[in-house]
Amino acid sequence: MSSVLLESFHAGVATLTLNRPERLNALTQELNEKLLAALRAAAANADVRAIVLAGAGRGFCAGRDVGTMADRPARENTVEGRAESLRERVEIARLLHEMPKPTIASVRGASAGAGMSLALACDMRIASDTAKFTPSFSKVGLSGDYGATYFLTMLVGPARARELMFFSPTLTAEEALGLALVNRVVADADLEKETKALAATLAAGPSVAYGYIKRNINAAEQGLSLAQCLDLESFHNARCTFTEDHAEAVKAFAEKRKQVFVGR
Repeated sequence: MSSVLLESFHAGVATLTLNRPERLNALTQELNEKLLAALRAAAANADVRAIVLAGAGRGFCAGRDVGTMADRPARENTVEGRAESLRERVEIARLLHEMPKPTIASVRGASAGAGMSLALACDMRIASDTAKFTPSFSKVGLSGDYGATYFLTMLVGPARARELMFFSPTLTAEEALGLALVNRVVADADLEKETKALAATLAAGPSVAYGYIKRNINAAEQGLSLAQCLDLESFHNARCTFTEDHAEAVKAFAEKRKQVFVGR
């Protein structure tokens, strides 16, 4: 049997592909566990400098596999147990958002419910012109998970986030681009090529600086004061001046050539 998660690595880019195409890559306990383990490993591997999350076949991820929801372990027979189990699974979204490495969602076709949440958790989203986005939680009587309400609020503001969560419209790729839910839209035939190019550019960049940029932005996102953000920026920028990448950039500038970053 093929794995529910495909993993590949090339030139600093780890690509994680959800591999349940017959179910539009809907999440199961097994897929969730494998994805969480793969993300933890990628976060800890210094050779990994960018992460791509993709879906096999014609969809990105249709959310949780509703067909498996009735088959719950005994620990989920209470609200507390079910919440604890869910919190363990949704650590995936935190890792995608907070690990000090660029993360990219490569979205084709359906991105619904938890699948949309996972795409929004990434730093960047590149979408095929076939992509469709919908929160979908309210349509099955749920309030949202995997960071849906957090990421929507951060990206589109609370008023629009409420509208999207309440009514669960289906957005085309262009509509999602208009709302800044995706960074770019490309022809479906070009999705893999454009994703690889974007990931390669990030993987060849100043990895330490990227990690601190993410921390700075997340701090602002979490509502730290201007003074606190300035403190963080000052320390992080000072730390970057001690990296090999910064030294290389200064040398390359003086020598009038393109810098070659090594991620240290």
